[in-house]
Amino acid sequence: SKDLSKVFYTDSGSVAVEVALKMAWQYHRGTSSSMNKFKIASVRSGYHGDTLGAMSVCDPVTGMHSAFQKVLPQQVFCQRPPCDNARRLDRNLPGCSGCTCRDGEDAALSAAMRDLEQTISTQHDDLAALILEPIVQGAGGMRFYHPRYLQRARELCTEYNVLLICDEIATGFGRSGGDSPFASLAAGVTPDILCIGKALTGGYMTLGAVITTERVARGVSSTPVTTTRSNDKDDNKVVALPLMHGPTFMANPLACSAALASTKLAMQPFEMDRDDSIPLWKHYVDRIEGELQTHLRAACDLDTVADVRVRGAIGVVELKQPMDNHKVTRRCQELGVWLRPFGKLLYTMPPYVMTNEQVHKVTNAMLILADENR
Repeated sequence: SKDLSKVFYTDSGSVAVEVALKMAWQYHRGTSSSMNKFKIASVRSGYHGDTLGAMSVCDPVTGMHSAFQKVLPQQVFCQRPPCDNARRLDRNLPGCSGCTCRDGEDAALSAAMRDLEQTISTQHDDLAALILEPIVQGAGGMRFYHPRYLQRARELCTEYNVLLICDEIATGFGRSGGDSPFASLAAGVTPDILCIGKALTGGYMTLGAVITTERVARGVSSTPVTTTRSNDKDDNKVVALPLMHGPTFMANPLACSAALASTKLAMQPFEMDRDDSIPLWKHYVDRIEGELQTHLRAACDLDTVADVRVRGAIGVVELKQPMDNHKVTRRCQELGVWLRPFGKLLYTMPPYVMTNEQVHKVTNAMLILADENR
């Protein structure tokens, strides 16, 4: 989006979230809209990183940070949206853990949007921003939800002067599929602040970035730090505070070189001799999505499986019972693949350069592991 024109580089994705939160707080102070807007709204089952501010906006139950609850800022949490049934390979399966779709997806989606509206409309005087992972909730459950929830979040944030932060660290650069490299933009939503990382450098170097609009950047830069006083009343002035974040290695040349090479490669045309060619990332993601849909479908027939879902280059097999992480890790080595067992979740986010044969090897291992989880 052309509206997202200002960039602040960070060391990593988690630090990008920290900076985004600081931007939201400083924006409201700078625009004098309210000096009380210091709370952040988040969505349950969300995950945003392991640094202190990022931990505070992760789900306090499923966010893996319960040991730090006493020291974390207390934020506001909304009901999570239901899974998008269009991304499930078999709707007759039990569904994801904590599924809210027992009365139908539309009813569950409406209930989640009503809860979001209730939260923002009643607490907007204290809310600086709403942060969420657009369309795909990552480490909090690997769930895919309907774009209508994100679109409604945009409407409510605009109406109540709450900034919308989209955390695209895991979903960006095509990972979630669609026609845009970013899930929020694919849903027709332009956030006020966008966080990116991970695929920004193709995984070669640690680098993140926070992208925002001219309006937000000006508000942040207008934050008053102090009022200087002198004997001359005409000399009194308000000194503006810059964005209060200055990491030593932000925008270091080596990481930026890796990012430039990675993004150039991802965005180049798949067919160089055609003006209307799709970008290279989309060709690879569409191919991987097709392979995941084809080869994970067999998991739907396993009695150990609760749900199977695919979106873009993300494949998820959710089991009925938790896995033994040590056992599964050893078994992955025997099968010649690397997977991260995560509670009841077996999931893969393949590198875009993987061949169909390599993707098949991974999905075959997922089927074996799912069948053995008894």
